[in-house]
Parts: sequence; structure tokens; C-alpha cells
Amino acid sequence: MNLRWTHLAMWLAFVCLMMAIPEFVSKGTLRTLIFANFLAIFAISWDVLSGRTGYISFGHPFLIGIGAYTSAILTKRFDVPIEYAIPAAVLMTMVGGIIVFLPALRIKGSYFALVTLAFMELMYQLVQVIRPDLTGGTRGMSGVQTLTRGAVNGYYMSVSLMLAIAFSMWLLMRTQLGTALSAVGMNEESVRGSGLSTTKLKLFAFLTSAFVAGLGGAFYVHYLGSIAPRALFDINFLFTIIVAALIGGASTIIGPMLGAFFLTFLLEFLRPYLPGAERYFIYGTIALLLYMYEPKGLIAIIDKYWQRTRGTFARKQEPGESL
Repeated sequence: MNLRWTHLAMWLAFVCLMMAIPEFVSKGTLRTLIFANFLAIFAISWDVLSGRTGYISFGHPFLIGIGAYTSAILTKRFDVPIEYAIPAAVLMTMVGGIIVFLPALRIKGSYFALVTLAFMELMYQLVQVIRPDLTGGTRGMSGVQTLTRGAVNGYYMSVSLMLAIAFSMWLLMRTQLGTALSAVGMNEESVRGSGLSTTKLKLFAFLTSAFVAGLGGAFYVHYLGSIAPRALFDINFLFTIIVAALIGGASTIIGPMLGAFFLTFLLEFLRPYLPGAERYFIYGTIALLLYMYEPKGLIAIIDKYWQRTRGTFARKQEPGESL
């Protein structure tokens, strides 16, 4: 079996495992898994732009917020059906993001990160003061139409969306286009010297990232049934998205998923002992130590363990070697 079919078989096994989980865990664990699924979506979205191209974004909740607020406003204030509101929210995320972020793509390094962070803060202020009759102001919006009821249905909805996005992005990044995006992150000048348009590549990465963020944000608000600017544009939310991608393994698609599940369950484990924001300091320290131990993330640790296990097994199977 070649490598391609091996990867597809692993994806199929992973899908089967995720779909079978509700049969073996409690509803409380399912609710934790639902938030892990959405965090994985947001981390994948961040990774498509920042993990691939190296343009570190500190304003990703800005994109998520556009998708969430657009869909919530359309369904609650204007009675637009969800099946139309969600595509409109995704489109608005991509359009709004282009208008704001495209000029920022001409900036590099820490300046790009600071500009994107400024836009997130600007969005946080605007939703509170401009048309509070639509956005709900500082209190946000409640009573937003939900897509599902119950932990089991919510889990299947969130995990199906997460798996569809993850597999699609995995396939995309294995194409020549995905390779070119990774090359931009490694050496943008060399890519430009080869005749490729780095501006178009970065724009594509941003549009793809905005698409996933808007889609995830829209589904997220229709799972929660509410939205609040204080929670959506909180620095801890941004921090969790970035750390999930980095600690899992940036520019891998699979890595951000691993990081999202690791951080979500770590936070839940710490909740009984540190119910306040202090647990973010503890889990941040753990994440930092893990990242220092292996900068390429959990996916690299798993890969090393797998290679070591295969090597040990292969040596045991060599002719003449005792078992």
C-alpha cells in the first residue's frame, strides 16, 4: 500500500473513531468535545494563513466575529433562514476581511501581527457602539436560532463540520498550491524570484482562512444560540487559537486538531482546581514547556514515537534475531 492510500486509510479510521465516540462517553464529555471541534476549526483556519505563509495574525477573532455576527443578525433581526444566513456570513467574512486585511498583507513581521490585533480590538469596540439595536451592544445577542438540540446532535454537527474542513484543507495543502504557500513561509523572496506572485498566494491563503473562520463562526453562534463581544474578542480566545495551532504542529492541518483537543481537555482538567482565569496561566506554562521541548508540536512527538516503534518492530522481525 503506497503512502497516499495509507493516509486515506488513516483518515477513514479517524472518522470512524470520531463518529463512534458518543456511544462510549458521557454527555458532559461530548459537550467538551464540541468546543474542541470548534477550536480545531478556528486553529485550522489560523494555520492556513499564519502557519503556511508565516504572516502571524493576532486578529483572527475579527474574522470569526464577522461570520458569527452576520449570521446571528440575519436570522434574529431579519428572519433570514439559516441555510441562507450562513453562506451570506461566509461571504461577508471574506469580503470584509479583504477590505481590512489586504493592505496589511503588504506589511511583514511584527507589524502585520500588530495591525491585525488592532483590527480585532476595533471590531470589539464597533459592535458595542454602532447600531446596538442590531448587534446587542455590550450585552451581545441571545435567543439566536440554533441548528441542533442536545449534546449528541451538537457533537455530530460540530465533528462533521470539523472533519469536512480538516480533510478539505489537508487535500488542498497537498497540491502544488499548498506547496507554494509553504514556500512563501520559508522564503518569500525565492518564491517571488521563481516567477510566482506572492501577493496572489497570500491573498488566496487569506481568503481560504477567512472562509473557514467565517463558516466556523457562523456554525458556532448557531450552536451556542448567543453571542457576546466580551467572550468572542477576548485575548484568551485568541491566545487559545494560536497556541492550539502551534502546540499541535503548525502547517500540518492535523497538528492544530491535536492541539485543540489537548488544550480543551487540559482546561477542563484544571477547571475544578482553578475555576477562574488563573488556569490560563497554568495551561499556558504547560504549553510553553511542551513547545520548547518540541517546537514542531505534538504531531512531531507522535511521529518520532511512531518511527521509533516501527524501527524496533522491524529489528525484531529481522532473520536470525531472537524474539
